[in-house]
Amino acid sequence: MISQLRGTVLERELDRVELLTAGGVAYLVHIPLSVFEQLPRVGEPVTLHTALVIRDDAWELYGFVAATDRALFQLLRTASGVGPSLALSLLSSLTPTRLVQAITARDVPTLQRVPRVGKKTAERLCVELGDKLKAWAPAAGEPARGAGASDAVRALVALGYGESDAERAVAAAIEAARGASPADLIKRALATLQGR
Repeated sequence: MISQLRGTVLERELDRVELLTAGGVAYLVHIPLSVFEQLPRVGEPVTLHTALVIRDDAWELYGFVAATDRALFQLLRTASGVGPSLALSLLSSLTPTRLVQAITARDVPTLQRVPRVGKKTAERLCVELGDKLKAWAPAAGEPARGAGASDAVRALVALGYGESDAERAVAAAIEAARGASPADLIKRALATLQGR
């Protein structure tokens, strides 16, 4: 199994990156949007944790910045009807934290916002993975997943920001000001999203 790749970025697209290793071999790696946002420029080095998926017609690599994201990708694929492309879509549309929270809380409407996830698929994810993901859920008092943070994320999504971007901005706001009110979190997150 190829569990990690270290190489130079030859080409990068929203859903894939081509890496040239020191041995002179180039690998095409499928990635979620969150990884694309963290990739260095072409010509710079990067290390990705990878999962190799072997099918009858192809061997494909999927890459992640964190080993925990790779583990979540592999766990998602254990659910009925969830292949690698749908698992990648889930991780592209929702942050790992929000995805785990949605599945464990049986938040079907949030899961249905992911392309290609209908009500039945969302319910199946909750039923089949809810208990398995409880160990991934945050500690009860962790502020990033509290009601105030959820309210702030919803407000930012209503303003037109993507859920992944809103999640990251709110998480940064919480790190900067623990115990802040939802209104203050929104202000701080907006400043981050607008680059101030």
